[in-house]
This record gives sequence, structure tokens and C-alpha cells, in this order.
Amino acid sequence: MHWLQARSTDFPGNYPGCDDSWDYKRFEKRFSISVAQLNFEEMVMVFDMVGVDAAIANSIRRVLIAEVPTMAIEKVYIHSNTSIVQDEVLAHRLGLIPINADPRKFKTLSPMQTGENWPDTPSADHMIEFTLKVKCSHNTHALKGSHDPEQLYLNSQVTTSAFKWIPIGNQAQKVWVMVWIGSLILFPDF
Repeated sequence: MHWLQARSTDFPGNYPGCDDSWDYKRFEKRFSISVAQLNFEEMVMVFDMVGVDAAIANSIRRVLIAEVPTMAIEKVYIHSNTSIVQDEVLAHRLGLIPINADPRKFKTLSPMQTGENWPDTPSADHMIEFTLKVKCSHNTHALKGSHDPEQLYLNSQVTTSAFKWIPIGNQAQKVWVMVWIGSLILFPDF
């Protein structure tokens, strides 16, 4: 009978005979960035980081996410939600939808203007407004004996294609308001 003899170390990722210590000279020698795509008009940059630990690459990714200005859904007003998904979960999922709008074209609300003092009237200077109206109903033409919700119901899954942009003020004339609508599934509605 053979017993597995696993070695234990004081630090994760530390193995006998392997030098995992971080050294600036070694990092500088191994690390490189190659730009695969650069588009100034669409503000897109795709790059590869080579010779870097995953933890360092992840920290750079997190800094980029935190520092690059983006637009997201922050306030959600729900009039009627009869789905199995709670209002809070629906609001959270809506906040995860990517919106392709140039945040530099909008005014940022200061911390004093957010929270309880949030403006009730939408302003074209600092908001984009959307509506989502979907009704799930039985499909009268469904095959008999079918158990697939997509066949039994119309709109059994709510996707971002049901997400509609409502222009505020002169936003409809502005080219910079571009809303990304794909087919992300927000939630099943059955």
C-alpha cells in the first residue's frame, strides 16, 4: 500500500527548489506588453501582458476597471414585477448591462447631489433613461406534451433586446448616445 506523501509549506505556491520571490530586475526582464488593437475613435485597446504573474495582471485589470470612466444603471424604478425574480436582484442585473455611451459627454453628479438628493426629473446632462416592459404569456401554439419553457411560454426569458432607450431632451440628436443591446439573458420569467 502506497501513501500519498503531500508536502506542506508555510506559504502557498512555495515549493522546495523553486524560487518564487519577487524580484524587480527579473520582472523587468520578463514582462512585456504587446498591443493587439488600438482604435482611438471607438476608444478600444486590446493588449497582451506577457511574463507576469496572474495576481499582478488581475490587479492591473482591477485598476483599469476602477479608473476608466463608464456608465451604468444606478437607479431602478420598478412599477410592476410579477416574475419570480426579486426587485433587488432585477435591479442588480440591470446594473450589469454594458452601456456604450461616452461618459465624458455627461456631467458627473457630486456626492452632495447623490443619495437622498438624487434629482427626480431626468436631465439630459447627467442621465440616460431606459424602459423594460415584457410580459410572459402561454404559447397557444406550443407542441402538446412539451416541457420546454421556451416553447410553452412567449417571452420566457427576458433579454436585453427588450431594453429600450428613452431619449431625454436633445439626446436623440446627439450621436454620442449609443446603447449596446445584445441578447444577454436578464432572467427567466416562468
